[in-house]
Amino acid sequence: MKIIIVGAGEVGFHIAQKLSEENQDVFLIEKDQEKIRRINEELDVQAILGSGTSPKVLKASGIENADMLVAATDSDEVNLIACLLTRNMNPYILKVARVRNPEYIEEKNLFSKELLGVDQIISPESVMVDTIRNLMMVPGASDVVEFENGKVKLVGITIKPNSPFAGRQLTSFTGMEGKILVGAIVRGEQFLIPHGEDFIQANDMVYIVIRSEDLPDLFPFFQIENKELKMVIIVGAGQTGRALASALDKTKINVKIIDKDAQRCADLAETLGKVTVIHGDATDKNLLQEENISDADFLVAITGNEESNVLITLLSKGLGVKRSITRVNKLSYIPLVSAIGVDTIVSSRLSAIRAILQYIRKGRIISVAPLKAEHAEVIEAEALDTSDIVNKSLSKVKFPRGALVGALVRDNSVIIPKGDTMIQPGDRLIIFTLRKEVPKLEKLLTVKLEYF
Repeated sequence: MKIIIVGAGEVGFHIAQKLSEENQDVFLIEKDQEKIRRINEELDVQAILGSGTSPKVLKASGIENADMLVAATDSDEVNLIACLLTRNMNPYILKVARVRNPEYIEEKNLFSKELLGVDQIISPESVMVDTIRNLMMVPGASDVVEFENGKVKLVGITIKPNSPFAGRQLTSFTGMEGKILVGAIVRGEQFLIPHGEDFIQANDMVYIVIRSEDLPDLFPFFQIENKELKMVIIVGAGQTGRALASALDKTKINVKIIDKDAQRCADLAETLGKVTVIHGDATDKNLLQEENISDADFLVAITGNEESNVLITLLSKGLGVKRSITRVNKLSYIPLVSAIGVDTIVSSRLSAIRAILQYIRKGRIISVAPLKAEHAEVIEAEALDTSDIVNKSLSKVKFPRGALVGALVRDNSVIIPKGDTMIQPGDRLIIFTLRKEVPKLEKLLTVKLEYF
């Protein structure tokens, strides 16, 4: 697959890195000479110095015979113009654009074939707001990912040293048979696709697949406190902060939003109904104490400055906030920040990467979610009638050892599978897989050659 990426920022660079590791044919267009130098030193891709809005540069990248364009710069206008030019040079190419401005996103006709011709819009901020709301609904979780419009939830839970599950073998779990499945274990830098004989250790983060309606049973089983949310403090009234505050404004939760910009606060106070808007600096310990940070169920630090976000989070934890969600966009920071005690990290750039990946995977892929440390993915895929996995029990399908089916959706019903569960054409599969096993898994999910 030949993929042209416009923009070598955090998103473009990281996608190019992933694809080059999978031996895809990648061309990366970037106008910054220093970024080009970094690409040539660190990635096995073709780097082209220039702008994605230049027809000459696009032609030099081979756009006329490429399969996909990913416009991932920080400028919506550059991304959209790159897609427009590409549409005229190659009518058959798939065009994906990163768009942040909500005014553009609201104008659905703007992206139609008759105008810009963009096949898919990626709005990282919108995805991040959904991620934060999902985390709030499962207060004890370290990560939450939804599939099938929320019918299936993937919940990451950190096993504390005093947990009764620490040191337990997976086969010893009783009481939730048919309701949950442990699909992955994160242990330090190690990522495991577990089997029944494996043990859970203290400080492991286990990823659990569960039906949405069974979620209330998960809390007592893993001894997670499940109190109704009463108070949330948001720090940062940028695009993501405003969108989150607006979404929570419709709930019964007591929400406060803090920002240093007086004009932003004034504008926000006019548009929100119940949310309390506070003009101030959240790095000020006295301000946090005045706003009763110790009573807050969640602190959400999502300013545009990730160093400030981390500082505010650590300060708030010291003052007694129960849980925190922290925005960190530099992907290289994420392991470091996790190590110093930040509860949960969200990243608009990681959200963009998650969204883009599904268009690169082969087979009938519905969605792709990279997991912690990105050594593994959860792939939501349709079982095609012409693939090698249908009309067989799971135990008879030759899945790679580093892959595991965590759930199966059939006729709007969610099945937590066993070895004798039969895969039928049209089933939606939720599959955990180590990244190194992705090529083998893609072969299983694609059309058999004899079909032709």
